[in-house]
Amino acid sequence: MRAILLLACLGGLTLAAPIFSTPGLATRPAGPMVVAQAAPSPALLRLADRLRRLEEDGLDPRAYAIPADAEAERDPAAWQASLLRASIAVLTDLLHGRVHDLPNRPDLRRDTAALPLSPWLTQLQASPDPATLIDRAALLAPEAAALRRALAAARARVAAGGFPPVPPTPGTDALEPGATDPLRVPALRARLAMTDPLLAANPGAGDTYDEPLVAAVRRFQAGEGLEADGRIGRLSFAALNRPAEATVRQLRVALDMRRAAAPPPAERHIEVNIPFQWFTLSEGNRTLLEMAVIVGKPARATPMLQVRLNAVQFNPQWGVPERNAREDLLPRFRRDPRAMMEKGFRVYSYVDGQRVEVDPTTINWTTINPQRFPYVIRQDAGDINALGRIKFIMPNTEDIYMHDTPDRHLFRRPDRAFSSGCIRLEKPMELLDAVLQGAPGWDRARADRVLASRVTTGLALPRSIPVRLHYTTARVEGGQVRLRPDIYGLDEAYARALDAGRSRVANAGIR
Repeated sequence: MRAILLLACLGGLTLAAPIFSTPGLATRPAGPMVVAQAAPSPALLRLADRLRRLEEDGLDPRAYAIPADAEAERDPAAWQASLLRASIAVLTDLLHGRVHDLPNRPDLRRDTAALPLSPWLTQLQASPDPATLIDRAALLAPEAAALRRALAAARARVAAGGFPPVPPTPGTDALEPGATDPLRVPALRARLAMTDPLLAANPGAGDTYDEPLVAAVRRFQAGEGLEADGRIGRLSFAALNRPAEATVRQLRVALDMRRAAAPPPAERHIEVNIPFQWFTLSEGNRTLLEMAVIVGKPARATPMLQVRLNAVQFNPQWGVPERNAREDLLPRFRRDPRAMMEKGFRVYSYVDGQRVEVDPTTINWTTINPQRFPYVIRQDAGDINALGRIKFIMPNTEDIYMHDTPDRHLFRRPDRAFSSGCIRLEKPMELLDAVLQGAPGWDRARADRVLASRVTTGLALPRSIPVRLHYTTARVEGGQVRLRPDIYGLDEAYARALDAGRSRVANAGIR
């Protein structure tokens, strides 16, 4: 009777699993477990089947070398050993996440120490039906159930051929309610009937963008975080035509990111969700302040950071970064340098190592090479300063901060990714009230006096506040999953990492 040595070691734990043993088990004192050949139990066959359905959990079963059931007849002991290896690797990834480190992603925080593997491996050893243990691990992460449901629906849509395309309106014109369009309206009706039960029950017909279809579009826009006005412009067309495969990848990433995710600090803290363009100030489980924010455009993406807000600057001046100066301001100086002066912009040059102010109307801006921009530009403090009246400082190597803005109307836009990387705040004064709490001698009245003085003034906060700029494109609200566009392509990079590298079995600790 042929036998194999079955020893699973992970974190100092030795597995001698009864479910993987058989009636012909023989052991030696103080030695490794020996498993005799026998037909696999129904529980092990259910476990193997469950592992092959890992796509339900956003994982690729091919990464875990799950043995085929046919091998169980030829060599039951080897089959059981391979199944144990795969089970440990799968359990590890379901609990701790498959992707741990990505470049420039300090927002990916896991606390694996709070979820030790040893108890789970002990249960794997003792359970009469280990497939149920895999099910429990798959649902352990916050919001996993809702995300798995959404993933199943998205995978079904891919299997059915995806969504029919809705051709965008030529040029910049939106498709307006009441319009007649024999090409786009029928396509729009067919697309939304796939995901909107109300429209599917009474889809209507014809080429007119009628009220039932407008109502369905408004529901779709609300779910996508767009302005629910029924007008279909660039953003709405992009959302309607998002490939079903991209949705699958986003949901796989969302599931993996939540596994063993570190909890937020118990102290007062700030989170800025970049894809949702949303700011939250919380303390414990209480939300103290929420607001819309403007984040970096894709060409100047806001970096993911974990920093601390430790100071406030009233009436800030803006020292214009060189890239902003040559790409954004140089064309404006070429058009009208005097208008730039009136907006508080000052131009400086260096002469013999000394900074000297230069009258911008004396410069021939058409001759300036943007790649070798020779000047330093600063904007004076004031109501039209690009930083507004308040700057919230959180030291970091990227020179990213949060600030006020004079362009208040921009917060009404559903797509707010058009800054140069810093975070513009919809409610800077409300945040000021929050950070001034505990600052001796400071209150809103004193802050208003300082602001009215137009003098640039700094205040170091007695208690700094943790700030996390993070990239999460999937959010669960009322049991429903809301997705936002992968504006920086970070979900795509994460999805590639999910599928990259050697099989986890190679590192599962089985010898």
